Amino acid sequence: MKSDEEIQMKEVFAGSALQANMVKSLLEDTEIEVFLKDEFMGTLNPWYTAPGGAGAVTVCVSSKDYEKAKIVVRDYENNLK
Repeated sequence: MKSDEEIQMKEVFAGSALQANMVKSLLEDTEIEVFLKDEFMGTLNPWYTAPGGAGAVTVCVSSKDYEKAKIVVRDYENNLK
């Protein structure tokens, strides 16, 4: 990555609070720093959080870790099937 590029937060997953925390744990196991957006809303109102829909808990990572994180998330989603 070029040094003049700005590092930003990028969304890699959206789902229920339980799913988001599972993905967070998997990403942290691969030494990727994770931020959960709307985590408290998903905990306080789980009926409001539809996986990937309105009110979903969003898993965000740094843009420098985005490609590595996408692989982890893809493997997680493939293992659900």
